[in-house]
Amino acid sequence: MQKSIKALSSHWQPYFESEWSRGYIKELKQFLNEQKKQKALIYPSESEYFTAFNLTPFNKVKVVILGQDPYHGEGQAHGLSFSVKPGVKIPPSLLNIYKELRSDLGIEIPDSGFLAGWAKQGVLLLNATLTVEAGKAGSHQNKGWETFTDFVINTLNEKKSGLVFMLWGSYAQKKGKVINTDKHLVLKAPHPSPLSSYRGFFGCKHFSKANEYLLEQGKAAINWEKNS
Repeated sequence: MQKSIKALSSHWQPYFESEWSRGYIKELKQFLNEQKKQKALIYPSESEYFTAFNLTPFNKVKVVILGQDPYHGEGQAHGLSFSVKPGVKIPPSLLNIYKELRSDLGIEIPDSGFLAGWAKQGVLLLNATLTVEAGKAGSHQNKGWETFTDFVINTLNEKKSGLVFMLWGSYAQKKGKVINTDKHLVLKAPHPSPLSSYRGFFGCKHFSKANEYLLEQGKAAINWEKNS
């Protein structure tokens, strides 16, 4: 983890500097080191733990999309919530996100699930937990990552204004309870998973609502078609 911290974007380091010495971070580092000693396969790779921050500098954040865990299948996770690497089959939840985009903005479903293009435009694709053991969903929950990502959300909430937070599902909505709705736009809907997407995710029109709000704030809208 230390290598990934050192490689973290300088735009975020000033906000995180005091956090690295806290007890929960030390425990998280110890846990990850133990996992490596036991030869556990961890996704994403260490160099990709903080991809979301490295592609979306603090001063460029306009939209935050909260996920829960990284994908735990081979070749999928690379540090952006809901995104997969080029050439990897589009996961069901992301496919439903694309379907809502098509319904909302008329954007055709792309061949790739790689969302770096969104991140570079200011969409922070943040998972609550930044690592997972291969094939074991939720295996790195309650090890410290959630405390760190709560800190990220609190920092964005306090230090910035006019952000759009997309909170899909009860987990994300609970995590986003601290967000000041007088300063930011909070959009809530069921999770895009096939299990819940028909309960209100489809038809939520979050993407057009986000762009309308950003334009009202004097910011450039997100080109949701430009995903890679």
